[in-house]
Amino acid sequence: MTLNRRNFLQLSAVGGTALALGPSFWRQAYAAPAKPGTSPYGAMSGSADANGVRLPAGFSSRIIARSGAKVANTGYTWHGAPDGGACFPVSGGWIYTSNSEKTLGTGGVSAIRFDGGGSITGAYRILSNTTSNCAGGRTPWGTWLSCEEYSGGRVWECDPTKASQGVVRPALGTFSHEAVAVDSDDYRLYLTEDSTSGRFYRFTPSAYPSLDAGTLEAARVSGDPLTGATVTWEPVSSSKPASQQSNASRTTVFNGGEGCWYDRGTVYFTTKGDNRVWAYTPASSRLEIIYDDNLYPNSPLTGVDNVTVSSSGDIFVAEDGGDLQICIITPDRIVAPLLQLVGHNSSEITGPAFSPDGKRLYFSSQRGTSGTNGGGITFEVTGPFRT
Repeated sequence: MTLNRRNFLQLSAVGGTALALGPSFWRQAYAAPAKPGTSPYGAMSGSADANGVRLPAGFSSRIIARSGAKVANTGYTWHGAPDGGACFPVSGGWIYTSNSEKTLGTGGVSAIRFDGGGSITGAYRILSNTTSNCAGGRTPWGTWLSCEEYSGGRVWECDPTKASQGVVRPALGTFSHEAVAVDSDDYRLYLTEDSTSGRFYRFTPSAYPSLDAGTLEAARVSGDPLTGATVTWEPVSSSKPASQQSNASRTTVFNGGEGCWYDRGTVYFTTKGDNRVWAYTPASSRLEIIYDDNLYPNSPLTGVDNVTVSSSGDIFVAEDGGDLQICIITPDRIVAPLLQLVGHNSSEITGPAFSPDGKRLYFSSQRGTSGTNGGGITFEVTGPFRT
């Protein structure tokens, strides 16, 4: 079962279609997918700063880590291929976790600890000997779920405050995992699969918040996602991808599932195969497309990948390829560039995450610039972010 893109694009041209997205995003009764417009932060500067980042006025960047180099004065060597990440508040500051998308048991997760003023006070490994740790998701109980992106990939749960640990969670499925988001209101998890035959999954723990056991399901979409499709759920085994199971024809294909984030009643996720951003509202089982780059010829956002949502309800989407930008989608349905990396043409932007106070945005260039021999670079951007 595959969503009909041609029908969607034909309907989108008609316009005036009623949508009803979650309370944290569309705040009007009628809305169309996001269209290009002016960023609330203004235009990016014409040239990059000393770190190779184009930013709006009032913003600044710093490099906090480089693959193969020591992190500040911690003595810890930063991992290669930095990918998905998240921030966690801790006493006296916060922690940023970052996956390592290295292959054949050489991946894992590292963490950087900051004090209340943003100075780096520590760095360490929290998961080792795993494979292709791509994105993941933070939990309301303060752990990081790190997802392995390969056919036998699983999800590992890590405590960001402790070195050298991590527990595999087989009940969350065995497939090419990308990201996971926890619905703290409905006590469920939502997962994306990075495959051309990928599915959108839901996991219901048997005893929330324990992830030891539960029910795994894949989405079945009925109707057109522009006008408000409905999702029902098909039980699937956790032992292999839904596309290989006997009820595969009863579940819906999502082409290249990427980032996933839960925010106040809505699950947002992206699909790179068709450059779409989606919104699923569990309370009403509604699924809707909130961005599609084919709707407007000059759409700034392509190569959709990792996603995060700020406290203001703005969605931030990182690009894998494209113009190497992080773009913003605002609650009034405007999409615009926020920042851009210059000289990182063979890389991708990964791991966007805000500090707990919303004033600092972390992210990485997974493969860096041509002059860094493929080594990743992790950044912090500070500025007047809307909160």
